[in-house]
Amino acid sequence: QVHLVESGGGSVQAGGSLRLSCAVSGDTYNCVAWFRQAPGKEREGVARIYTRGVLISFAYGDSVKGRFTLSEENDKNTVHLQMTSLSPEDTAMYYCAASWSDGGGCGLQSDLYTYWGEGTQVTVSS
Repeated sequence: QVHLVESGGGSVQAGGSLRLSCAVSGDTYNCVAWFRQAPGKEREGVARIYTRGVLISFAYGDSVKGRFTLSEENDKNTVHLQMTSLSPEDTAMYYCAASWSDGGGCGLQSDLYTYWGEGTQVTVSS
């Protein structure tokens, strides 16, 4: 079982920055991802980190490349999502998710992820 708790959401003006954090507990995961969902829209994969031994890889959705950055604090089992140059189009509920991959890596499709947090709201005003 894996438990995830998101934090760091809030309101910010366009052009601003926010850092989201995802605290992960449990030991059966090697993929952690951020998704977002705006009202009336489908859930969108934002970024993910995949760990296999000493290998760590990152992937980002096209809409956030160059603006969002993932990082992890291993000793705190926390994954951070640094978001910069925010625009109103980034307004959404942001969810952290985790899963275990047997070696094929993990993508940004929501159906690949088993465990989900409750979400944290990000609102960007123009």
